[in-house]
Amino acid sequence: MDKFLCIQAFVRVAESLSFIEAARQLNVTASVITGRVKQLESYVQSPLFHRSTRAVMLSEAGTNFLEECADIVSHLDSTLERMRLVKTTPTGVLRLQVLPGFALGHLGLALKDFGAKYPHIVLDITVSDVPVNPGDKGYDVALQIFRPAAESVIERSLFEVRRMFCASPAHLAQFGTPREPADLLRFNLGLYSLYPTRDRWTFQGPTGETSVNLPAAIRTNSVHMLRDFVLSGGGISCLPTLVCGEDLLSGKLVVVLEDFTIPPLELLAIYPVTHRRALKVKLFVDFIAERFAGEPVWDRALREQARTAPQAPDRAPFKGNRFPQRQ
Repeated sequence: MDKFLCIQAFVRVAESLSFIEAARQLNVTASVITGRVKQLESYVQSPLFHRSTRAVMLSEAGTNFLEECADIVSHLDSTLERMRLVKTTPTGVLRLQVLPGFALGHLGLALKDFGAKYPHIVLDITVSDVPVNPGDKGYDVALQIFRPAAESVIERSLFEVRRMFCASPAHLAQFGTPREPADLLRFNLGLYSLYPTRDRWTFQGPTGETSVNLPAAIRTNSVHMLRDFVLSGGGISCLPTLVCGEDLLSGKLVVVLEDFTIPPLELLAIYPVTHRRALKVKLFVDFIAERFAGEPVWDRALREQARTAPQAPDRAPFKGNRFPQRQ
């Protein structure tokens, strides 16, 4: 019995609650994982999982055993990687899930530079808006804005994600410009479907806080689809500046409700507690955090443009009969 391999198999099954997923992560067959876990259960003389045809759950003994086992696996993996670093360079596959708004247009150059610095770390990247617990899905790190409902992860804030309601100049010229949050009710709105507040939006304005329920004409989990929607003149949408910054700088889009702000979000690097000593995870998270430290470059450019731009002429206020009729 190889005790470390058995403990490693137990930890991977416990994290993913799947023998098949643990086998995929360790690149062995499910029967090998099953055999290793059975050997460990025999050795400790206690069942570590409750198994059924539909689910795998930790037993009480398994729950009590997991934290120390996870520390053992993480510590040994980290030690081995540090030994490699002394002799050569860090190696291995780093599995990432990355938010599309960040992956498209901002991350490519950073990954190029990371690869040049650590050429033997292979990046396996999934681009997705779906929030995940990275340990459950076999990822080493997830770059996302929503926190998973799990205690077994570590979160590191990378930068603030500002959001603004935007429209094309042509759309505002045709239908007028909203002045108050409630005015948005008369426009075709494209809204992001994964915000936890759903239709409820809170604005901070000149006279304090205002909340309004905003129904959507278009709802999607793709901020890039929403960007295309407003660029086409289809309506108004709330977009993160990391997606629409270039369009605002070029004038293809303009901000509406400039006197009102909505709470910013954060882009987070999220990784399993069991990976906290993993060298490749530490190197990547430190690299990205340093690369994007402080005010993001797209927000800095927008702030500079606002500071130097001449006062724009006041846009026409809306008139009820000029708005597109919502169905």
